[in-house]
Parts: sequence; structure tokens; C-alpha cells
Amino acid sequence: MDAQGRGRADDIDPADQWVLNPSTGEYELRLTPSAPQSGVPRPRRGSPAEAAGGRRARSAPGRESPAAAGTGVPGPRRRRGTPEEPPPGRRRTRTKPKKSRAKKILLWTGGTMAFVLVGVSAAAYAYLKHLEGNVSTTDVGSAGKKGFSKDEAFNILIIGTDKRTGSGNEGYGDTGSVGHADTNILLHVSKDRTNATALSIPRDLIVDVPDCTTKDSDGTETVIPGTQNVRFNTSLGQDGRNAGCTMLTVKEATGITPDHFMMADFNAVKTLTTAVDGVEVCLAKDVDDDDSHLKLSKGKHTIQGETALAFLRTRHSFGNSGDLDRIKVQQQFLGSLMRKMSSSDTLTSPTKLVKLAEAATKALTVDTGIGKVSTLKDVALELKEVPPKNISFTTVPVVDNPAETVKATVVVDPTRAQPVFDLIRDDVSFTAVKQKAKKEKAAVTARLKGTRSSAADIRVNIYNGGAESGSAQETLNWLQNDEGVTKSSQLGNADETLSKTTLEYSPDQADQARKLADLMGLSASAMKPGKSETNSQGLPAIVLTLGKDFKGAGVSMTTPTTAPSTVEKSTADKTVCAS
Repeated sequence: MDAQGRGRADDIDPADQWVLNPSTGEYELRLTPSAPQSGVPRPRRGSPAEAAGGRRARSAPGRESPAAAGTGVPGPRRRRGTPEEPPPGRRRTRTKPKKSRAKKILLWTGGTMAFVLVGVSAAAYAYLKHLEGNVSTTDVGSAGKKGFSKDEAFNILIIGTDKRTGSGNEGYGDTGSVGHADTNILLHVSKDRTNATALSIPRDLIVDVPDCTTKDSDGTETVIPGTQNVRFNTSLGQDGRNAGCTMLTVKEATGITPDHFMMADFNAVKTLTTAVDGVEVCLAKDVDDDDSHLKLSKGKHTIQGETALAFLRTRHSFGNSGDLDRIKVQQQFLGSLMRKMSSSDTLTSPTKLVKLAEAATKALTVDTGIGKVSTLKDVALELKEVPPKNISFTTVPVVDNPAETVKATVVVDPTRAQPVFDLIRDDVSFTAVKQKAKKEKAAVTARLKGTRSSAADIRVNIYNGGAESGSAQETLNWLQNDEGVTKSSQLGNADETLSKTTLEYSPDQADQARKLADLMGLSASAMKPGKSETNSQGLPAIVLTLGKDFKGAGVSMTTPTTAPSTVEKSTADKTVCAS
């Protein structure tokens, strides 16, 4: 039904206000005309178009046609790449193209609108403000970023709590739970949006929870003392800790810094799965679990609401009845949910999109850095860029806690875990992806090609730009005593903090820079052609700034390009049957 003639704007169903924009492929809220209007602007009275028999003007509103300043009707315009018109006397037959499904949807949704309208209606604005009111936020202070950037890699900590909200959840979780971090996934999205990694963190992982600061609604801040050798799930809820404390615990345990968090409880699982009309799961065997009350036969099922929650809570019917096997099942479920949310069945249905927007904004608690609906939309659109086949699920590599006789908890396996942490921190995909910007990549790689000077000829000034205290002096000692770089100086802290180590040099010092990169195991991306500075003797010197990624003097800093073969992983595009 067309928007015209519906009556007042606030009587309009929000679902019907979403129109597919063919330029972006996204649904957008559109302005509803206050009175019946044609979808195409009428030509001005006396215009060349009206004078030529009432033909519609070709130029968009507010823009002058290139031929408007001429003396009559504009001539035919050719689009780039289209064939020339045939000479006079020859006619070309045209076949009417078959409407694609997307175009049919556009016609059905947009009616006769031929131009994208500017602005949003009162109903649309009110609806966005309504969604804004759904979102719950937590101020995590310095534990998270203040805003969201579309041009950077980002890490979002997804937390599922065992707190009960809503009706029907009495049979789950610990009675009276303050809301511990029961399910934890650190989602890393690459800078070029070609891939993402979802790293599950076991709730029973033994960690050190650092001191953290919480902020009350009145602005009062409270410092909560840290605890050592405790379960990861106590980083939330225990002693009044908020999600910022959990974010700091992730950084402490993995070396990876979460930028933001999203948190959901039991009721959120039910509302989100219902909003998308269910999620398909697969079972390798019949399941009848007394604890979670899940009862499903072998094979594929579409589950939602209470059944979906029971599926995610089930532990004793899968694998070795432990939390690590339940994590695998949860990863399979999330992969299926991602496929469902990105399917054409969901994305081409305004009604489903509105249901999903309502459910998501009501179900989630997020940090203030992404607390606006417009920012959450930006996050969703960036995630949408990543193909499901390049979304990897993996778990922190662990071993049984050696301090326990009866094994109930786990600890990080440093040998297997560190490469996983390094890959995520260095923005390396766990899947083989087609990298973007190949020309730029080739130009960067070329920086390492060419002659090398001798170590004795290298003149370098060393700064600490984010590495551990003392790293610059340690590097100076190593270069002078072990590598023969005697013309090196240590000049203290840099003016800014860097996440990655850099080597800046002028063109005539490229041979020195390449030699130093070899000695330190620096990649081509660390080399920054630019300007040099003078050393203590007044001679030009290249500038080495040690970033947060610095691992120690003499430790190679070359980033691996693939995940180790020992890392267990799955991808979001594959259906795996839970066993």
C-alpha cells in the first residue's frame, strides 16, 4: 500500500518506511509526502522539456542540465561504454530486459518513486529515536574507545551473561547470579574487511583480573581491586565489576585490546532468534538433555526462542560434556545465525529488518562508544562486508590446570596460544583470503628490494613509542654489542604511542634501512620512506620507533601470513553437525 493516503505520519507502520536504495543495496528510511505526488519531478513551466511536448526533464532537482544554457532541447546523451546510435535509416530492435528479483522488490517497496528522496519523515525520525531509547549502555572509561572508526581494524568483545531477565528463564543459570561472563567471544574484524576472527575464551580459564574502575550513573567512580588465579567469568558481576573489567581482563590474558563490547543475557537469545524466524542447526545424534531440557532428533532443525536458548546451554550431551565442547556448538550456532542474518530472505524483508532492529537494540548492552543507533548501524555495515567463508571461529588454546587434582579449570597453553594472539593482534587472517589493493601491497614489498649497507654504516636514532619500559636501551645495547651497529643512539620516548614499530628514512638512506630491517626482522610495511633526522654528531640518521608490537631485542618482528596448522578452527559458511 502506498504511503500517500495513509493519514498521519505516526500511524505508518515503520516496516513500510524502509525502501531499498539501488545505489547502496541497503534499506533506508524514506520521506513520506504529505500529499499525493508523482514520483518524478515535473518540469518547470516554460522549460524546454515542457515546450517539447511535455517530456520530463532529465536533470535531477537542483542541478542544471549541461544543455540548459543552449538554445533548445538537449541532444541525446551517451553513457560511457554504450554503443553508438545506428545511422539514420537503420533501426535497432530492443528487447525488454527481464526484471531481476531485486528490481521487483524495489518496485514493490518503492511504488512509483524514481528518485531517492531527501530527508526522513516525522515517522521515520520518531522511529530512529525510539530505537535509540532501546539501547542500554555502560561507560567503561579508558577500557574502550570513545568512538568507532570505519577505516581501522576493530575488536569487539561479545559477552553472554548467566543473568536471568524476562519470564521463562528460571531453569537456567545460577540462582541469584549477578551476571557472570558465561560466554565470551573476542571478534576481530580486519582493516580491509576481507576477514574476521571470532576467538572464544573459556569461562573456566584461570586468569588474573586487573584493578578496574566502574562509573555510577551519578558520575561516581569506584576502583575495584583485582584478583589473581580466578575463573575468567568472575571478571564480570563479581564485586560489582562491569564489562570494562572484562575487557581489561582480556587484554591482560591475551595481549589483545578490545575496542568495544556487546553484552546479552538469556532473554536476548530468545528474542534475537525469534526476530529472524529461527536459526538452522544440525545434530549428529538424538539429544534429550535433562539439564537444559533440549530434546531434538538427529538431523537439521530450525530453532528459536526457548529451544534456541536450550541448545546454547546444553553441555552434557555434546563431546566430553565439558565447556570446551559446548563452545564448539555455540560457534556452529553463531555461524548459522550469521548466515541467516545476511541471507536475502532477511535483507530483502523490511518487516524482518524492523523486527531485528527492535530485538537487537532491546537485547544488547553496549559501551557508550557505540551506543548510538547510527553507530551500531555503521558497525553492522562493516561486518556485512566480510564474507562468511572468511569468518573464522577458534578457541584460546588451553590445557588442564596442573594445580588441580580434579580437573575443573584450564590455563592458557603458551606454546599454542601465543601464535593465535599474535595473528589477531597483527591483523592476519585465519583463512586464505584475496587481499585488496594488490598494487599498494606490491609497492610496499618493493621497499625491501635493493642494496644493503654494512651494519657499521647504519646511523639510527632509537625511540620508545609504546614498547615496555627500557626497550629502547635494550635494543641499543643489542645493536651495538651483537650486531655491530655502532653508530646508534637511544633518545628516550617518542612523541606519540604507536601500535606497530616503524623505521623512517630518507631516500638516500634506503640501503641502511633495508639492512636494519633484516637485522630486526621488520616487514616492508614497517618501513616508512620520508625524512631523516640528525644524530648527536649532526649527521643524518634513520629513525627507529619501537611500538607496542615490539617483542624484545633480537626477536624477529616479521608477522606470519597464515595461521599455524595446529590451530583448530571452523568458518561461518560451513554447516557442522553438533556431536
